[in-house]
Amino acid sequence: MTTRITREQNETLTRVGPGTPMGNALRRYWIPACLREEIAEPDCPPVRVRLLGEDLVAFRDSAGQVGLVSAYCAHRLAPLFYGRNEECGLRCVYHGWKFDVTGQCVDTPSEPPFSRFGRRISITAYPTWEGGGIVWAYLGPEALMPDPPDYEWLRAPSTHFRVSKTGEPCNYLQAVEGGIDTAHSSFAHNNDLSNNRLLRNRDTHPKLEVEVTGYGFRYASIRNISDDANYLRVYQFLMPNLQMRGGLLDREGNPSALPSINGHVWVPIDDENTFVYNWKCSADEQAPISDEQWARIEHQMGRGDEHFIPGTYWLKLSPENDYGIDRERQRTQTFTGILGVNTQDFALQTGMGRIVDRSREHPGSTDAAIVTARRLLLEAVAEAAAEAPLRGTEPDAYRMVRAADGIVEAGQSWREAMKDALVAQW
Repeated sequence: MTTRITREQNETLTRVGPGTPMGNALRRYWIPACLREEIAEPDCPPVRVRLLGEDLVAFRDSAGQVGLVSAYCAHRLAPLFYGRNEECGLRCVYHGWKFDVTGQCVDTPSEPPFSRFGRRISITAYPTWEGGGIVWAYLGPEALMPDPPDYEWLRAPSTHFRVSKTGEPCNYLQAVEGGIDTAHSSFAHNNDLSNNRLLRNRDTHPKLEVEVTGYGFRYASIRNISDDANYLRVYQFLMPNLQMRGGLLDREGNPSALPSINGHVWVPIDDENTFVYNWKCSADEQAPISDEQWARIEHQMGRGDEHFIPGTYWLKLSPENDYGIDRERQRTQTFTGILGVNTQDFALQTGMGRIVDRSREHPGSTDAAIVTARRLLLEAVAEAAAEAPLRGTEPDAYRMVRAADGIVEAGQSWREAMKDALVAQW
C-alpha cells in the first residue's frame, strides 16, 4: 500500500456498523463497552451502550455478573434502559418481560401462568470480561473468540493504574491517527511559547522507525537534542485500537511526578463518534497513583471533572464553541490558544469533519506509523473476511509489551538502548 489511500479504502476503514468489513474485523477483538464505575453495584440502574453502531444496554445483576444485551425488549421492542434491574435479570417496564445476562427470557408475566412461550425467546447478548476498571465485550463469532486482552496495565494493582473516558465527535480512525502521530506534539502541545526547552521542541521533525510485530507494531521517534544525544521514545500500537507510550522521563526535573506507561483505547460508538479510554499505569512499584495526582493529570489534559457536561462523558468544550480558543492566548502564550492537551487534540481531529477523506492527504516522512496502522487495519479486514486468525488475537500476544522513553547516545540503536525498558514489569 502506498502512503496515500483511495476513497474506497477510506470507506472500508471508517465504516464500523454491523455487517461492514471493518466492523466485522473490530468485532473479532475484545473492546471496551463501558467503565466499571458506570455499573458498579449489583442491581444498579442499567446504562445505554452504543458500540460499533449497535444499541445495547449494560447491567450488573444481583450476583454481580455483567450483561451486555440488546437495547430493546423482544416482545414489543420497548427500551430496556428503563427496565428494572432485579433478581438476576433486567425486567422491561412495558409488560414485565425479564431477561438474564445471557439474553434469555426468564419471565413473561403478561402471558398466562401455564405458558411456555418465553422459553423460546431471547435477545442478543455479548460475552463480557472485567479488567482495568473497564467492562470489555466481544461482539464477534463465538467460535473465533480470543482470550481477553492481557495488557500490562490490566495486571497492575488497582492502586497503580487509573482510567477515564471521554466522548469525541468524530470517526475513531481520526482519533487513532492523532494518538500515534508523534510529530504533532512539537506544535499542537507547545504550551509555553516563551520556554521552548522541552525535549520534543528541540527537534520538530523526528526520525521514525516502524517495526511490524505479531500484535501490531512498535515505532521509535528519534529526536536529536545535542551533538551527542537523542531523545528516544518507543511507542506501541496494539491491534486494533490501543496505543501505549512511555513516560519514564516524567520525573526528570519534577521529583513528584510519576514514571509511567500510558495511552488510549479508541472505541467506535458508530461511524461518527468515538469513546476514548485514557489509561495510566505507574512504572514504579513503590509509587501508587494518588487521587490528587490523577485529578491533576486529568485537569492538565482538559478532562477534569469540571470539564465535562454533568452526568456525561462529553466535554463542555466542543466544535460548537470552537473548543474555547483564545486568539490572544494563541498569539502570546501557547501555539493553539486552546487549554488542555487532549482538548487541543480533539479540536484538530474533529475539525477535519466527522469522517475525513484521506484520499486528499499528502502524508510525509513523520507519518510512517499512521500509514502502517492503516495497512494493518486493512489487512485485518481481509483476514476477518476469510475467518483467518487476526494479528494480536493469539494467546499472550500483548503480555510482555511495554513502551519506553529515554536519553540515548547519538547513533545508538534504539532496539539495543531500550531492550530492557521495553519488557513489561507487572
